[in-house]
Amino acid sequence: MPRVIAGQYKGRVIQAPPGDKTRPTTDKVKEALFSIIQTRVPGARVLDIFSGSGQIAIEALSRGADRAVLVERNGRACAVIRDNLGKIGIAEEEAYLMRMNALDALTLLGKKGEVFDIIYMDPPYKEAKAQAAALASVIARDDLLSEDGLLIVEHSKEDDVAGATEDLEFFRSCSYGLTVITFFKRVNK
Repeated sequence: MPRVIAGQYKGRVIQAPPGDKTRPTTDKVKEALFSIIQTRVPGARVLDIFSGSGQIAIEALSRGADRAVLVERNGRACAVIRDNLGKIGIAEEEAYLMRMNALDALTLLGKKGEVFDIIYMDPPYKEAKAQAAALASVIARDDLLSEDGLLIVEHSKEDDVAGATEDLEFFRSCSYGLTVITFFKRVNK
């Protein structure tokens, strides 16, 4: 079972959706990720795409993020996210759940003028490269990423997403067994 690693909700267990449609980020990868971005989290606006259980957004809120938007299209996963948020006691104004596909959610967020400091994307591994390219294009087009913000893509080591997009600049990749997290930032204009 995933758990909150640090912050005000430390130790709380996070339920994962049943079945094999979602693949929760391991605690090892989550701990490494938050070690890398720890100074960026307090006060951040976080977008968690392909949320699954909501654990990345919940971890960010636990560590002091101001607000999180979670995007998940699977109804069962959305029910689990709502349950996790409720059991932990995270208010709706802190965490907003959008039940829709990622592209539609990004387009809607862009029309609303939303901007995020951290955008985390954990698509199904088989779709990671294509999703990273398509969604990074929308993120850049609609200025969804703050000037110093990061897009982070979790993917399989089998796929190299570093060159998946020209819309955002590759920053770094970190490998943890079969999982890689790749970081992008805005292209300097």
